[in-house]
Amino acid sequence: MNEENIDGMNGCSKVRTGTQNEAALLALMEKTGYNMVQENGQRKFGGPPPGWEGPPPPRGCEVFVGKIPRDMYEDELVPVFERAGKIYEFRLMMEFSGENRGYAFVMYTTKEEAQLAIRILNNYEIRPGKFIGVCVSLDNCRLFIGAIPKEKKKEEILDEMKKVTEGVVDVIVYPSATDKTKNRGFAFVEYESHRAAAMARRKLIPGTFQLWGHTIQVDWADPEKEVDEETMQRVKVLYVRNLMISTTEETIKAEFNKFKPGAVERVKKLRDYAFVHFFNREDAVAAMSVMNGKCIDGASIEVTLAKPVNKENTWRQHLNGQISPNSENLIVFANKEESHPKTLGKPPTLPARLNGQHSPSPPEIERCTYPFFPGTKLTPISMYSLKSNHFNSAVMHLDYYCNKNNWAPPEYYLYSTTSQDGKVLLVYKIVIPAIANGSQSYFMPDKLCTTLEDAKELAAQFTLLHLDREHSLFSLDLCRRIWRK
Repeated sequence: MNEENIDGMNGCSKVRTGTQNEAALLALMEKTGYNMVQENGQRKFGGPPPGWEGPPPPRGCEVFVGKIPRDMYEDELVPVFERAGKIYEFRLMMEFSGENRGYAFVMYTTKEEAQLAIRILNNYEIRPGKFIGVCVSLDNCRLFIGAIPKEKKKEEILDEMKKVTEGVVDVIVYPSATDKTKNRGFAFVEYESHRAAAMARRKLIPGTFQLWGHTIQVDWADPEKEVDEETMQRVKVLYVRNLMISTTEETIKAEFNKFKPGAVERVKKLRDYAFVHFFNREDAVAAMSVMNGKCIDGASIEVTLAKPVNKENTWRQHLNGQISPNSENLIVFANKEESHPKTLGKPPTLPARLNGQHSPSPPEIERCTYPFFPGTKLTPISMYSLKSNHFNSAVMHLDYYCNKNNWAPPEYYLYSTTSQDGKVLLVYKIVIPAIANGSQSYFMPDKLCTTLEDAKELAAQFTLLHLDREHSLFSLDLCRRIWRK
């Protein structure tokens, strides 16, 4: 144990209260052999641990811990997190007063240990009535840059970002869905490290920085969803992007069947991207290798394995306009740019304020629109004369479903409760009068939401999934859009 470590601890031990003191931390260090150093507002325990040889653990081995009681310290926290595996480094964020800041980062020696920590310690009652949150922590090296002129090419954006920030590795730019010669008004900038990205964000974030005369919008790009290797080894669906709007599902199926006739089970296309389902995984992997970079209808396509996602989460993404409305895709796969506004393949909706300053209008969302000329004849119609793919939400799908089966509209009943941190949580109960006396009198999801819209959409989606399983009257057209395992 060196003097620097003891001095660092002495600096904050003076203000510690009852359950935590210098002796407890010294005892922890003696027991484990780990060093402890406080610097830059955080206290590091380990990093590396005693006897460690080689580089630090790879990306994905660190977890974020939130909602830690402010008077709880390493002597109580470390034994809890050691239950999941060997700790490489424990970083507790500290206030100048000596209290912790309510959160920490724990790096394990393997990804498996980090995943186990999430499973067994998320929502763990660390003290009576005090529950901590544990989730994966990823060093984000990517920034989202919005309000970029749509005529700018990747090379121009890359050169400009290298001029104004340091450590730029790459720029990711997506072509417009309707005009492949233009970008979508935003880009992702990849940096060599999290620190480089953070420094660039600090420089660009005020909202007054301009590129090509445009005030840009800057935020962290949301990290891609991690899918475990075992799950990915079972995927037999390809994600195809950069398609022409006019390209049909039949054309895509024919193109992907060329390398092996009959290999494709079905295709689902949504605007300028599609999911190609294969009967066998081996054929999907082979097709990915053959088709990536090929041209279909004049567009150079990108092909990757689709990433499975949680059914309920994808509906929540859909609620925020993050995935195209067709139900099948909502419950099957979401990929890089379709999975979140800041990883989306279409312009995101950014907050109205950035760092307390009003930002310019967000990029216009690309919709499939047609000009409305004066004198155009309009015909009144009923929404029920449309097909189900005209509807964007589960609420509309459920109303359409009931009408098609000659049922009365669904009835929504709102309930609320309060979370441990004081938030109002909402849930809807849905009653279908036509079947209320049957096998199930009502439908209510097992998740609560913080907004009214989310609660209603989640309840409708939950009801649709159950009705699909229980009632054969579900319209065939809608059935094709609800994925079943």
